[in-house]
Amino acid sequence: MKFHYPNGKQYMETKSSSKKTKVKQVSYSNRGMTLEEDINETNQYYLVHKTAVIHKKPTPVQIVDVHYPTRSAAVIKEAYFKQPSTTDYNGVYKSRYIDFEAKETKNKTSFPLQNFHEHQIKHMESVFIQEGITFVLLRFSLSEEVFLLPFEALKIYWERMISGGRKSIRKEEIEEAGFRIPLGLHPRVDYLKIVHQLYF
Repeated sequence: MKFHYPNGKQYMETKSSSKKTKVKQVSYSNRGMTLEEDINETNQYYLVHKTAVIHKKPTPVQIVDVHYPTRSAAVIKEAYFKQPSTTDYNGVYKSRYIDFEAKETKNKTSFPLQNFHEHQIKHMESVFIQEGITFVLLRFSLSEEVFLLPFEALKIYWERMISGGRKSIRKEEIEEAGFRIPLGLHPRVDYLKIVHQLYF
């Protein structure tokens, strides 16, 4: 039998849940949340407190096959992306358009540029040319570190790769060109604090 959470995610039994394991030290700083969940929670905080209006962009999907196991439930069996997605989030902050992408990696010392797509870079460049605020939020999931990297810096590393250079950004480069965002409770990932310092 398959169980689904209210958010639609399916419950998957893991090896650790089916047998006894040693108790290990647990960090509650992130409580297993993904960067996307942290940002969504942060954006909700901004909205409630009238700080900014920023939302995750819906991905346009064409559904082609639906299975109806019962009259009250439908399961999507096959779907296709209608068009390439641009970036994850957009909105407005202090009368300025804001547009950014969020990425995670399990790498400890570098961030792979293959996580980005050319059309995303071109989209952010278009926003930058129009004087919108655009950047990427990068999370090193093993160390639970989050950085804001302005588009200008990302473009340099992207063009370095295109011209035959490194296919990743060294963590030291991110620390130098980007800005570390300390994790908090409310808001969880206060990226607008850095945006305000950089652009206002």
